Parts: sequence; structure tokens; C-alpha cells
Amino acid sequence: MADGDPQVKMDISDVEWRLGHQVGGGELWEPCSKTDIRRWVMAMDYVNPLHWDQLFAQGTKFGDIIAPQSIAVALDYGHGNNQACVGRIDGQHMIFGGEEWWWYGTHIRPGDHLSHERIFTGYKLTDTKFAGPTLFQRGDTIHRNQRGDLVAKSCPTVIRYLAKEAEKRGMYASTAGTPRKWAQAELAEIDQIRKDWFMSNREGRSPHFEEVSLGDKLPRRVIGPHSIASFTTEYRAFIFNIWGSFYWNTIPGVKDCWVNQDMGWIEGFSFDEEGAMIDPRLRDGLYLGPSRGHIDDSRASEIGMHRAYGYGATMAAWNTDYLAFWAGHDGMVRHAKSEFRGPAFEGDVTYIEGEVVEKIEKSEWGFPVVRINVVMTNQDGKTVVSSVNEVQLPY
Repeated sequence: MADGDPQVKMDISDVEWRLGHQVGGGELWEPCSKTDIRRWVMAMDYVNPLHWDQLFAQGTKFGDIIAPQSIAVALDYGHGNNQACVGRIDGQHMIFGGEEWWWYGTHIRPGDHLSHERIFTGYKLTDTKFAGPTLFQRGDTIHRNQRGDLVAKSCPTVIRYLAKEAEKRGMYASTAGTPRKWAQAELAEIDQIRKDWFMSNREGRSPHFEEVSLGDKLPRRVIGPHSIASFTTEYRAFIFNIWGSFYWNTIPGVKDCWVNQDMGWIEGFSFDEEGAMIDPRLRDGLYLGPSRGHIDDSRASEIGMHRAYGYGATMAAWNTDYLAFWAGHDGMVRHAKSEFRGPAFEGDVTYIEGEVVEKIEKSEWGFPVVRINVVMTNQDGKTVVSSVNEVQLPY
């Protein structure tokens, strides 16, 4: 524990024995609707008409609106981390450390209803400057539609730490205070980059594998400035956050399969599950519970973040959408592995840039793919996300 106080300990005894166990959790009552899809792309600022414009979509090979690949996380429970964030650790908080996704060729369409097979697959206790003893946990979720078709597999990494220790260390204390104020000229430049990106392939043309060369740069994208309004819009696009939208699902034959237990949140960051049966706001994360720090600076300070900040699952979705837009209607993102280096704070903007680094003619998928590195940076050039991805293109 070179960077930490050796007196600070984390009790992970309720985590260790759960390794390899299946996990329960929330499941949505209703199938995916066009409104769900439109709400999601609006929250992700993903201006791809295939996912919101009825007339445009009817003129494509799909014949109707389809969902973006990134929506699978919004049709899951708990921002997709239910399978990784298991076991009680008193005084803890949790943030995302990264996500890995695989997609198997089945598009999600209106009327599809996803089910989820979850398993807790790994953990590592280490020490960080941010919070001292810190636990990294992973888990797999298999996403299938109502026909049993394999849609995707996801594997997030969650970072659990002792909230009071992170608050004491104050690694992000310099972020406290008034978010950056952008001049009108700067906002105009941001808006132009944003427009140039969504006009770069609005018709959904797919580059052929033969056309692509090593070193090719994908069009630059920008998202932001991030705000309380944008964070709130993102939160509400995760369907499980809507009142009464899900039910708890247990795993028959699995002892204590971690359905809706309190993970050990500090005071003010847990839900009132019993009270919410009468007043659903008591498990509404924008009023109560672990997501409060995303939109409340004072609450963010209690968990070591010190300013309102965005969602890890959202950043992974930005990455997927960015690649899928470039790949067009005949392409598909097959694999994406993202590492989160830091949060998107209120007032920041996020720039997204990609580069083709490899062409793989004989891939493990059985068809050619291109490997693309993506980097997301803020206005100061600090990397917030880096990812390695494989994208299928027509050939």
C-alpha cells in the first residue's frame, strides 16, 4: 500500500465468496419502444436519423427505425453494472472503470424485449492515490432478445472505494467551483464541429474494407458542454430509472444471488426500497441514492468527485455510436474495449477522435474487420477515455 495509509482497510469478505456466482437484479417489464430509442439517442446526442426519423428510416434497407447498438445498456438494469457490483462493503461508493462489449450481428428493433444472464467473474483489491484501498470488480452479462437470439455480451469494470477516504484525499478538489464559462465564439466552434460530424455520414454509407487504409482518421466528434441538464437527460434515458419500469428477478437455486441489496453506501446515498413501493421517488436516483453526486456538487464532494459529473456507461455509448456512425448501415461494431481515465465534469466538453490502426482479413469473427483506436479528451487535452475496437465493414 505504497500510496495509502496502512491503517485504512477495506473489508471484502462479502465479495470474495460470490466469485463465479450468477447474479439477479432488475428486468424491464416492457419491450423496447420507438420512444425508448428516440429518448436514448437524444440523451447521447447521437444525431443519426436511422434511430429517430421515421420517414428517413422507412427509406433504408431496414424499413423502419432500429435501435443503435449502444442501447443494450439502457435496456439492462443499473447502468449495466449489476453483474459486477456485488457484495456489501460498508462506507463504499462506486464509479465505472471501463467497459468491454461484443455484438453478434442481431440488431435491436422496436418490440424487442431483452433478457439478461449475469455472472460475477473477477475482482482485484489494490491501492490508488484517489482513495487508498480500492476494489476493481468485473462481471459478464449475456443479452438475448425474446426469440433467444444472442445480441451482445458486456463486461464492465466497476471501481469501489471508501467514500470518506476519497473525500479526505481530495484528488479532484481542484475541479470544485464554478464550471467553465464558454465564450460565444467558442460555443460556435463547438457547434460547427458537432454539425460537421453528424453531416459526415448522415446517409449511412459504409466504407468497404478495401477502401480503408492504415492511418485513416475518422471525423472528429464533440459532445458538450456537459451540464446538469445533459446529465439529467442521460439519466432518464436509462429505462430502469423510470418509475415502475422494472421488476426484481432472482436466480432459482442460487443462494443470495444479489438482487437488490444495499452495497454499503454512505448515509444519503442508498434507496428506500420499502418506502418506494408507495412513493417511487424514494428510489429515484436524482432525488435519493447513489447517483446524487452526478448532479449535486455538495454530494459529489462527499464521494471524492467535488463537482457534478457524467456517467461511465454513457461514455462507452459515445464510443459505440461514434464507430457505428462511421461504419454505416452495412457495417457493425463487433468489439469495443474502453478504459475510463477520468470523468466528464460539468462545464467540460468531450472531443472524440479515431484512427484505423490495423486491418484484419482473417479475424476470429470469420470475416474481415478493421481495428480502430479511439481517444476522448476534454478541452484541456486530458484523456478521459481510450478504447480499442473492431468494426465489421462490407467487403
